[in-house]
Amino acid sequence: MPVIRVLMAEDHKLVRQGIRSLLEKIDDVEVVGEVADGREAVQTARAVQPDIVLMDIAMPGMNGLEALARLNKDCPTTRVIILSMYSGEEYLRQALDAGAAGYLLKDADRAELDVALKTVMQGHTYLTPVVAKYAVESYREDKQHGRGPLACLSSRQREILQLIAEGHTTKAIAQQLDLSPRTVETHRAELMERLEIHDVPGLVRLAIRVGLINSNP
Repeated sequence: MPVIRVLMAEDHKLVRQGIRSLLEKIDDVEVVGEVADGREAVQTARAVQPDIVLMDIAMPGMNGLEALARLNKDCPTTRVIILSMYSGEEYLRQALDAGAAGYLLKDADRAELDVALKTVMQGHTYLTPVVAKYAVESYREDKQHGRGPLACLSSRQREILQLIAEGHTTKAIAQQLDLSPRTVETHRAELMERLEIHDVPGLVRLAIRVGLINSNP
C-alpha cells in the first residue's frame, strides 16, 4: 500500500502528541502536519493535500464539522476521519451528515487506528464498533426525516452559533468572518428564531450538547 499522508487537527497538544506517537508506529503512514483549529486545518489541507485528516470535533473558531464540510468541497480527494471523545448518536449523525469517512474514539489503540486508516483509504467508511453497533439504523432513519437540532441552520449560521457560544461579540464575529455587524445580527436573529432559543445561555447549552464547543476549556 502507498504511504498514507495524514494531517492531524486537534486543539490539545498532549492529545496530538499521543496520536502522533501511535501513527509513527504504523507502517506506511506519514504525518504531514499538525494544526489546532478548524480554519488552520482547511488552510493546511489545501496546501499539503493529505490523504486523510484526523479531525477533532470541538475546536475553537471553526469546529471540526464545519471544517469537514469545507474540506469536502475544497479537497475532494482528502478523506476525513472524525476523532472524538463522544460516542453519542448525535455526534455521529452530525459527522456523517457533514461527509465524514470515519468516526473514531480518542481512546482507540494503535491496531484500531491502523484499521481505520486503511479502511478509509480503500474507499470505505469506518465506524468504531461502540458507535456502529447501535447508531447506524438510528442515523439512517433520522436522516430520512431531516432531524437534528442544527439541520435547520445554514453553514454560516452554524459558524456564527459557535462563535456566539464561544463568547465572541458581534463586532469580533464580523471582523473574523469579514461580514458587517448588521449581517451578523441578521444571522443571529434568524438562527435564534429557527432554533426557538432567544438567549445566549440557551445557545451555549445547545452548542455544548451537539458538540460545537467543549464544556471544558
